[in-house]
Amino acid sequence: MPIPLCLLFDSDGTLVDSEIILAEVMGELLPTFDLPFSAQQYIEEFRGVRFRTIIDKLGKHHGILGEESYSEMEREMRHLTEQRMRAELLPIDCIPEALESLVKYPKAVVSNGPERKVRCAMESTGLSKHFGDNFYSAYNLGIWKPDPGLYLKAAESMEQPPERCVVIDDAIVGVAAGLAAGMQVIHFNRFPKKEKTPEGAIVIHHASELPKTVALLAAKIECS
Repeated sequence: MPIPLCLLFDSDGTLVDSEIILAEVMGELLPTFDLPFSAQQYIEEFRGVRFRTIIDKLGKHHGILGEESYSEMEREMRHLTEQRMRAELLPIDCIPEALESLVKYPKAVVSNGPERKVRCAMESTGLSKHFGDNFYSAYNLGIWKPDPGLYLKAAESMEQPPERCVVIDDAIVGVAAGLAAGMQVIHFNRFPKKEKTPEGAIVIHHASELPKTVALLAAKIECS
């Protein structure tokens, strides 16, 4: 029997509907540190981007934060986000059913977020059972998407060659990372009117499309 492909999932916006929570928390918190920001700005410009990168870009226009202020802001942001996630977070529509259909495939969550946040998201939505202990955080590995190294490190840890890995990511930074890593990439494009799927990635618009797309990829790879 052929070895199943390894599925590497992003977390925020791919598995769980956490981006609106993060956007709202940042939209409320950042202005208290004299950084004008809105939830809409996060959704339109910064989905999937490392928090530090966002703050540094804002700082170029509104003033660089000192390290003490940055640390205070990040602690508060993480605390408020976790509180809301535990109370409100839901999986993306049809993701639980899709994961049940993909039970034979080894899986991991590969995120630009801290591991604590990823585990909180999976526990709060009941998705942890699909991933075992396969959680790979940019904060632990020191590599952030769009650098392909984060997905490559996850594949190495999963003992899978890049060409047998499938990245499922909703953010352009994650799609770019997967393509640069030489992996198959499924762009879960939930905002097709605003985002264009990069060349080389396969596009889906709803999680219900995922099992069939993975099966077609698996058949294509086995025949090549």
